[in-house]
Amino acid sequence: MDLSIYITTQGMERMQKRINDLMTERPEVIKAVAVAREFGDLSENAEYKAARERQRAIDSEIDFLRRRASTLKVVDSAALPKDVVRFGCDCLTKDEATGEELRFRLVGAAEVNFYEDEKEIQVVSVVSPIGRGLLGKKQNQIAEINAPMGKRRLRVIEIY
Repeated sequence: MDLSIYITTQGMERMQKRINDLMTERPEVIKAVAVAREFGDLSENAEYKAARERQRAIDSEIDFLRRRASTLKVVDSAALPKDVVRFGCDCLTKDEATGEELRFRLVGAAEVNFYEDEKEIQVVSVVSPIGRGLLGKKQNQIAEINAPMGKRRLRVIEIY
């Protein structure tokens, strides 16, 4: 099963918010392009070049996000049971080597970047080494993870 095509309800809401934010910013950038164009010679007009570059970046991101959103399948993770670590759930783990407690949220690959504001929880994709290792684990089971930084053993303490 290709888990990269799934997104949580919250992830889709955050993606739509990003699209709306870009759509709100776009008219201001178009206005800045028009104002900069009035300064004259476009070949040596740094303000014009910067405004056009920003407009292209916004348009590209809007296009990318819209196309990506249309191919994703939304999963309401709140409706899923919390008996095992599943897509969209949060879990508390304990690193067996260090004793450190770590909280993870397992989300779709398309939504990881929309959770930059999370401080207490590490948002990981279900297709990442940590995500794949934790999927399907029950409380008190150990996930053996072959991460790029080395092998890790995470014990699942609690599933939310």
